[in-house]
Amino acid sequence: MKFSVLLPQNQDVAMDSSTNTQSTAMYGSKQRIRLAVSLFYFGQGLAFASWASRIPVIKSQLQLTEAELGTVLLALPIGQLLTMPISGRLVSKYGSHHIMPIAAVFYLMVLCSIPYSTNAWQLGGTLLLFGVVGNICNISVNTQGVLAERLYKKSIMSSFHGSWSIAGFTGAIIGLISFNIDLSTQTHFYIVMGLMLINIFLNRAYLVQDITNSSEKKSFSFKPDRLLISLGVIGFCSMATEGAMFDWSGVYFHDIVLAPEKWTTLGYASFMVMMALGRFVGDAVISRIGRKRTLQISGILMFVGMMSAVIFPELILCTLAFMLVGLGVACNIPSVYSVAGTHKTISSGVALAMVSSVSYLGFLMGPPLIGYIAEVFSLRYSFGVFACFGLLMFALTSRLTVFNKN
Repeated sequence: MKFSVLLPQNQDVAMDSSTNTQSTAMYGSKQRIRLAVSLFYFGQGLAFASWASRIPVIKSQLQLTEAELGTVLLALPIGQLLTMPISGRLVSKYGSHHIMPIAAVFYLMVLCSIPYSTNAWQLGGTLLLFGVVGNICNISVNTQGVLAERLYKKSIMSSFHGSWSIAGFTGAIIGLISFNIDLSTQTHFYIVMGLMLINIFLNRAYLVQDITNSSEKKSFSFKPDRLLISLGVIGFCSMATEGAMFDWSGVYFHDIVLAPEKWTTLGYASFMVMMALGRFVGDAVISRIGRKRTLQISGILMFVGMMSAVIFPELILCTLAFMLVGLGVACNIPSVYSVAGTHKTISSGVALAMVSSVSYLGFLMGPPLIGYIAEVFSLRYSFGVFACFGLLMFALTSRLTVFNKN
């Protein structure tokens, strides 16, 4: 595989991925590339967080019930899942460096169209499109992450996902400020769009251009692959746990821990902080102890954290337990994406789409599954069941030899 770096002077610097030496000038360019890719991750995360921060306001404006809102919200992941095969082929055929800036602009345009929905049907249709374009952005930006990681010849993918996590905090804060100063949703989204258009304009020239050699033929077809399915199942375990923490940590603190009202968000906050921190230190950990051992430890942390919350449903202990879960899920998705993106016979875009398809099912199915188990037994029991995902991830990681090379 050869790839080149698009510099603002329109001069392409061709590089072989097997080359071990880099010029000082090129190293400076690598730093700028890493920053550019990180900011594209940040931009995508900020756009999504901006929408999420306004859900209560939009729900109130459209007078939606909880059931209606839940049904409408399903449109977004459905749009993402429907686009998985298409997004992989688009990125593989035209290159993530071309697709990413275009998709990012459309993502912002769809975001700004959300507030103009006047009923549940219009909102659902817009969110379906939001999911479609968002998935294309997701596959493009993660392909860029894989390519940038090849430039550095070491793990840096976790820090990219850390940028997405930081964007989530930033989007929530901007949303809170906008709400408190009575800024309309339309104005809020247009401000975000303006900032992110500047981001795209300033950084699009530094994206990595992936060029497949004629001698290196990789499949663009969306066919099952044993390795990618295994990586997807690992991602499923992690994202199911992550989704459960997003949607149920506050409820767990309220119903099981019996925390005071002002402390019910403590579990969610502790989980998010440690997940973001874990992603920024994860690359150094992977470089020191290897990707396989990092994922094995992550699985154990997920299991111990979830089970500790079940066994010790007390405020301080449960907060510490949720911190362990945050550390446990931090590096899993970046790691499986890194490995999938270096598949020997399938193009990076298609491989990432395959893994994302299986992984995202966990994020989609995890929260409802928690609710169903809790309805039959109890919320503590459902968290205990989800703790087993950590053990399953540990077992799968231990069996895959591909992690020995990373």
